[in-house]
Amino acid sequence: MIAVIPARYGSSRLPGKPLSQIDGVPMVVRVWRQSRLASEVGRVIVATDDERISSAVRAAGGEAMITSNAHPSGTDRVAEVATRAAAEIYINVQGDLPFLDPTDLDALATAMKTDDTIEMATLATPIIDEGEWRNPNVVKVVVGANGDALYFSRSPIPHWRDGGMPHDALRHIGVYAFRRAFLLEFAKLEPTRLEQIERLEQLRVLEHGRRIRVVTSVAPSLEVDTAEDLERARSAAGRA
Repeated sequence: MIAVIPARYGSSRLPGKPLSQIDGVPMVVRVWRQSRLASEVGRVIVATDDERISSAVRAAGGEAMITSNAHPSGTDRVAEVATRAAAEIYINVQGDLPFLDPTDLDALATAMKTDDTIEMATLATPIIDEGEWRNPNVVKVVVGANGDALYFSRSPIPHWRDGGMPHDALRHIGVYAFRRAFLLEFAKLEPTRLEQIERLEQLRVLEHGRRIRVVTSVAPSLEVDTAEDLERARSAAGRA
C-alpha cells in the first residue's frame, strides 16, 4: 500500500503552502512524517511538480516524485504515481494536514482490505461548532445507513428545520483510499456539474453512480487552507 502526498507550490489562497514552516519544519515534511507512522502503509511518496518541494522532502530523508505540471487536481497527480509505482491500494493524503493521525490511514486501509467491493473510501469527523458547520471552507458530508457518502457540500448539511446545527453533522477530511483500477478510471472521467459548482472533485464519483465509503476519523485534524489556519497550526505545534 502506498500513501501519496500530492503537493504543488501554487495556491490561490496560500502560495507556497507545502513549504510553509510549522515549528521549523516544512508542512509537507510534517505530513510525510505522520504518514510514515501508519503501520499499513509500506511506502510514502510526495508527488510534486516543483523542485523546491522535492528538495525539501529529500533533505528530510523522504521520497519525492516529480510529476506533470498539467494536472488539474491532486487525484490526477496520484493517478500518475499509480502508473509508475505499483500497489493494490493508494491513499491520497492531502499535504495540508500537518497533524494527521496515522491511525486514520490504518483505518482507511482496514476498510478497503476487509471489503473488496469498496473502490474508494474517505474520512470524516464530527463538526465541533456551528461556526465550522456554516464555514464554506469546511466541507461537510452526509452518510447513508450503509456507511457510504450521500453528498458532500460546502453548505451546512444536513439542513435542520428545527434550527441550529444537527448533533451528528460531519466534517469531511480530504484523505482518500483508492483501488488502483478505480483510481485510474476516475482520473479519466470528465468533470461533472456538481463537482464544478461546489469545487469538490469527489462529487464526480457520486455523479457517476459510484460509491465512497466514509470512515470515522479517530481525531479531528486541522486543515491548513488559509493564512489564519497556518497561524493556528503554528500555535498548536508550539503547544505540543
